[in-house]
Amino acid sequence: MDKGAELKRLLSPRTIAMFGGNAASEAITQCRTIGYDGEIWAVNPKRSELNGVRCFASIDDLPSTPDASFVATPPAASVEIIRELAASGAGGAVCFASGFAEIGGDGILLQKELRSAAANMPVIGPNCHGYLNYLDGAALWPDQHGGQRVDSGIALVTQSGNFGINLSMQQRGADLAYIITIGNKTCLGIHDYIEYLIADKRVTAIGLHIESIDHVHEFSLAAIRALQAGIPIVAIKTGHSARGAEINMSHTASLAGADRLYSALFRRLGIARCETVAQFLETLKFVSTVGSLRGNTLGSMSCSGGEASLIADGAHRVGVDMPVLSPKSSGKLRDILGPKVPLSNPLDYHTYAWGDHEKLSACFSAMLENHFDCTILVLDYPLPPTADTSNWKVAEEALTTAVAATGQHAVIVSTLPETMPPDARVRLKAAGITPMQGLEECLFAIRAAADIGRTQRDSANVLPVLKPAVVGGEQQLLDEWQSKAELRRFGLSTPEGRFCVAGEAVRAAESLGYPVVLKAVDKNLVHKSDVGAVAINLKDRQSVAAAIEKMAKQFDSFLVEKMVIQGVAELIIGVSRDPGFGITLLIGAGGTLVELLDDTVSLLFPIRRQEIEDAIRSLKVARLLASWRGSESGDFDAVVDAVMAVAGYAVENNTTLDELDVNPLIVLSDGAVAVDAFIRHYTNEAQE
Repeated sequence: MDKGAELKRLLSPRTIAMFGGNAASEAITQCRTIGYDGEIWAVNPKRSELNGVRCFASIDDLPSTPDASFVATPPAASVEIIRELAASGAGGAVCFASGFAEIGGDGILLQKELRSAAANMPVIGPNCHGYLNYLDGAALWPDQHGGQRVDSGIALVTQSGNFGINLSMQQRGADLAYIITIGNKTCLGIHDYIEYLIADKRVTAIGLHIESIDHVHEFSLAAIRALQAGIPIVAIKTGHSARGAEINMSHTASLAGADRLYSALFRRLGIARCETVAQFLETLKFVSTVGSLRGNTLGSMSCSGGEASLIADGAHRVGVDMPVLSPKSSGKLRDILGPKVPLSNPLDYHTYAWGDHEKLSACFSAMLENHFDCTILVLDYPLPPTADTSNWKVAEEALTTAVAATGQHAVIVSTLPETMPPDARVRLKAAGITPMQGLEECLFAIRAAADIGRTQRDSANVLPVLKPAVVGGEQQLLDEWQSKAELRRFGLSTPEGRFCVAGEAVRAAESLGYPVVLKAVDKNLVHKSDVGAVAINLKDRQSVAAAIEKMAKQFDSFLVEKMVIQGVAELIIGVSRDPGFGITLLIGAGGTLVELLDDTVSLLFPIRRQEIEDAIRSLKVARLLASWRGSESGDFDAVVDAVMAVAGYAVENNTTLDELDVNPLIVLSDGAVAVDAFIRHYTNEAQE
């Protein structure tokens, strides 16, 4: 099956069959409203007509096989209709009904039946609201919506139907090309929609509302292709709170993966992750019109010192750089604005030039000549019906003139969303100036566009996420001696040590030289200090003998190691297995405070050395490695080597590894030593 061709039939149909009653009738209304000019057929054996459309009794009675079908019948009936459509060679269907896996129990079985019934035919849903195609004028959609026909724009893919309705009502000036609500994702993954949408040259950006991703590897492949095609992706991921994750499970039967892993996924793939709906819409609007940016430098112009301060603070908060003005630019601005205006970035140009097109366009051009990656002009409009906005229009026209003269990126932003009226949005868009609504959201969007641009330029080096192995069988824990021996084969440095029984401990300590550490060795022993199974800083044979006497009452095997003197910092390197992401890597502040500090970063496999370096530098504990307050600096390269060693072991043992923990890794000025480690494996090899 050519999935792209079948999705085109489904999402841009020339013939549509509507199955059901009231919901199908409303979908007919929405097709007419949006200007659909293909054929619409209704299928309902109990009616002669539906919303003015003649009803056929069955699929066999239709004039031909439909490109797209909207199936709004009870769940069991929907499964049978989709089975018949698939057998007839239909293009695809929207399954509107709920009552599938999201309710558990029999609904899970029914969803499996639906998948089987669909065979190779693409089906959107179930438990979804259908789709709106504002480019070609098709609406398999049983409700009102707020969009209108466009020539190009943003494609929204959302797991929630009602969220899709809400987004269609936005008053942000964002041109929406598609809204596709995907519900339970039974037959099509999010990656399938991305693949289709990046092939549509009219799509300028993709917005994703995600509750979970079922096929992370395939998703990463599609997202990399989007990077290479220059199509920005913006996401809002729900379920990162405990309550949010619980709602996701009941809503679409999607088990939300660990939120930190989604952040790692989006970071790798250059997907802008938004925390709020306002950020989501403003970022989508920005990247769909301005596009991605080459860097994150910002210039700002306003006629208020208060606004300038807000911008400076906001830019610092989101990580946008505001360089100083060039001497050439400062000279021009001084000539234009006079000696009373302090010159800086952000620029408060006061009101001396307000309403003067010549001065304003010269001022704006002088700012744009700094070649910032983006420049903003702050304008908050008086609202109708009595407002006089003539001077605001002068400012708009002056910026348009300056952009044309310099070829630089610039947008107009209102401090508040509501102070950008609809008529201003229309004028600005017609002039090629993006109307941004909300100062904080605009700054976030600029930073996101810079992040996307950086990843797009490096897209040749972006690796797809390793496909999760299928593991099984019982679990087996390697003891510390075995775990360290395994990891040493991959280059991990561990203390010099001896494995022994109780009677050999003192002799082992003597051969190593004091001070030493004594540990009990047992495959079921992970947290040794909790049960008195470790003694540190033993400085003579008497202290070793005393410690071994206590431990020998509970344990039979022991590890004597040369003690690592206090280092610069302690880190943790961990590997764990997630049902959706497979094996994943964690790096963070380690030792006894690892959970309290929660200074960690997660990475997905496979991992490049540069990713590890960047991840370590992002940690707060990294400051200790760089001679914090005059202290000795840590061996950064040795830390990276240690992480690479653990990562190498994890990849080679991907089909059995369940969990690995190195804690702490003591960082020295000339090395990094793993003083504790454990590994847990599944006993059965994976079946891919």
